[in-house]
Amino acid sequence: MGTGSLVFAGIAPHPPIMVPEVGREAVAEVRGSIEAMREFTERLVESGAETVVIVSPHAPLEPRAFVAYHDARLHGDFANFRAPNVKIEAPLDEELLSAITRRAAEQGYEVSGIRGYDLDHGTAVPLYFLQRNGWRGSVVALGYSFLSNEDHIRFGSCIKRAADESGRAIAFVASGDLSHRLKPEAPAGYNPQAYLFDQEVVDAISAAEPERIINIDTDLRKMAGECGYRSMLVALGVAETAAPDYEVLHYEAPFGVGYIVAQIAREHLPTEDRAPASDSLEAEENSPTAGQPGGAQLLSLARHAIETYVREGRLIEKPSSLDPALNQPAACFVSIKTSEGDLRGCIGTTEPVKETLAEELIANAVSSATRDPRFPPVTPEELSKLRYSVDVLSSSEPTKFEELDPKVYGVIVEDESGWRRGLLLPDLQGVNTSRQQVDIASRKAGITPGTPLKLSRFRVERFRESALINN
Repeated sequence: MGTGSLVFAGIAPHPPIMVPEVGREAVAEVRGSIEAMREFTERLVESGAETVVIVSPHAPLEPRAFVAYHDARLHGDFANFRAPNVKIEAPLDEELLSAITRRAAEQGYEVSGIRGYDLDHGTAVPLYFLQRNGWRGSVVALGYSFLSNEDHIRFGSCIKRAADESGRAIAFVASGDLSHRLKPEAPAGYNPQAYLFDQEVVDAISAAEPERIINIDTDLRKMAGECGYRSMLVALGVAETAAPDYEVLHYEAPFGVGYIVAQIAREHLPTEDRAPASDSLEAEENSPTAGQPGGAQLLSLARHAIETYVREGRLIEKPSSLDPALNQPAACFVSIKTSEGDLRGCIGTTEPVKETLAEELIANAVSSATRDPRFPPVTPEELSKLRYSVDVLSSSEPTKFEELDPKVYGVIVEDESGWRRGLLLPDLQGVNTSRQQVDIASRKAGITPGTPLKLSRFRVERFRESALINN
């Protein structure tokens, strides 16, 4: 895209319990929201968004000003939710934040920068799912104020104008949960009328009638005990002159708090400009099969690792008798599909972290079956209806643009500092030219168009089970 624009806007929930490392077994109760965030992210990625602006109700509040996290690198973790090792980090889009601050000042609004703060969970949870589902880029993280409803809508318009002038594709995410009083066991208590707030929001978005949200009764909002209303108002201001496209992707309230995932604006790019929805290394029908040297052992090992872990809860040992290739270090991905051909899990590594490919494969196979945040863990009942593919990555090598071939080589792009790095796999549907491949990898890394790049290329060997194996 030659000029900047607001290419996507939506609403995302922020309960930390959605994060698998936090929610653990309770994640099953919010699986619908987790899956909807995967779809949400795919749409955002397809829009080409290079920067995401997030407004959260849990950022530090100033009564008469909007707040912006102002460190060069934004970071947070889930230490307050028993998962200190789960960390979030992204570069700040300082140029866009300056433009938002400037446009807001023209309308009489102050944007107060804060430094040295970890991201609040209202920002960290949506950002966690964006990054886990494949988006890479810069972030502007904001908090709303105690100003009027109309002021929040107008502030959203300031963000939209700054986005349009940025020279880049910008997405906006309103973080917020709906009513907190939907069940007797809800954390904020119970109100039998609280569901009316959630119902009105869901119905308004489904009907593409944003004015109904703006006009929700104040007493109903207080009764509901919501924490997403002002975020939604900012989003409606952002989307007011954007390409409207209203859709509720999911709504649920398993713990007495309403969680909504929704799209309110989306610019549909021409097919040739889109990033593929996923680069999860799903094997095509003409991919190599188990008949190639080492392929049968790779696939057998993946199946054995997953079935043993799912049934017995233990990791298998590396077999003593292996094809020589499996005793060498190599990165790999393991993909799981159902009998209908739907993806059921895919996790891998782009650089080897184990001493041998066999050990890498065992670890990635188990992770694919149990730790892919888009899906619930595989159950024993499913095993007979699953098939597996394994993708082995070669070592990368420095290259020049004219030496790339998106059907043969994957690409790694880096800025000159090596700080931003993006990877795109080879032979992906919809990626037909080297320029598309490099542009998509650069967007994923948050690298601004025109930035000098360092390029590397790598190959992938793909192995798949040609038919289901009945246990």
